[in-house]
Amino acid sequence: MLKKIIYSFFIVMGVALGYQFGPALFVFMDSVLNLGGVSYPEYIGAVLGAIIFALIIASRFIDYVIGLIKWFEEILSNTPLVEIIMGVVGMVAGLLVAYLIYPAVSGLPILGPIIPIFMSLILGYVGYKVAISKREELLGVFQFKGFKERNKKAENYSCKGKILDTSVIIDGRIADICNTGFVDGTIIIPAFVLQELQHIADSSDTLKRNRGRRGLDILKRIQKELQVKVEIWEGDFEETSEVDAKLVKLAKLIDGQVVTNDFNLNKVCELQGVSVLNINDLANAVKPVVLPGEEMRALVIKDGKEHGQGVAYLDDGTMIVIEGGGTFIGNEIDVIVTSVLQTSAGRMIFAKPKLLEKAQ
Repeated sequence: MLKKIIYSFFIVMGVALGYQFGPALFVFMDSVLNLGGVSYPEYIGAVLGAIIFALIIASRFIDYVIGLIKWFEEILSNTPLVEIIMGVVGMVAGLLVAYLIYPAVSGLPILGPIIPIFMSLILGYVGYKVAISKREELLGVFQFKGFKERNKKAENYSCKGKILDTSVIIDGRIADICNTGFVDGTIIIPAFVLQELQHIADSSDTLKRNRGRRGLDILKRIQKELQVKVEIWEGDFEETSEVDAKLVKLAKLIDGQVVTNDFNLNKVCELQGVSVLNINDLANAVKPVVLPGEEMRALVIKDGKEHGQGVAYLDDGTMIVIEGGGTFIGNEIDVIVTSVLQTSAGRMIFAKPKLLEKAQ
């Protein structure tokens, strides 16, 4: 179909050029060859032009034209839509400036007709490059202004977009959190995070490859199975190579919240005033609260670091260190909480067997 369209274009162009310049060409040939001043109607030139363009020019150059179109189509298909729109806007702005300057330079001697052509080319190119390099700022003015407005649920309440980083996607717990309905607003997945996940999934290391594939499966589950709104952010920050730095910039750009379980990214976000949701903090916050003196049932599964200690775990993974519990390994016993220690790694509970407490 494309070949027929281009072929038809060559024929139409041959007809137009033959009709326009055919009579002048016949007059020139008549003067050179002394044909006796025979006049030829315009349609003969149109027919000859169509034949020349169809049989000679089109047959030789049509494959090059198709190749050029497909090459341009491939570039556009691999370029984010936002970048294309910004580039077109910048180019139009540059051409508009060239058009406004045209009356001032068109009257110049000799160079008057030539300067506007170069001005259009240069200003159009400059406008395109400036718009591409400043697309984040332009997006902040146009695109995400409406994005923020859509996420306002009430007059005094705003649901900020939740930006997922690579670690929290691979972790997988974010899907379960979304499934509970505790996450509001839009889940935003940056394209550069998807690229990093793809690189991990393509790694030669088996562990990394499995982690990357798990992350992609988690994203598929969030998009297909869960009742949450998911958006892919197609932009990028080419001047920045680190994914964490890009996440911080994106959060500032759209006034979003970074969702992570990365301790270092958490600190960077806090230092730069970016709102961050750490699912490790959430996991620690929803662990059972126990107080000294409370009783609980625990299965002693192994020895502790100190002599005579036994170790048990709650269902959420919280460690219970039982003084004098080493003799009860493999048994489920009642214990009394003596103290609770909160560390960066989580919560630890110290207890004593209830039987020993009664004996004392």
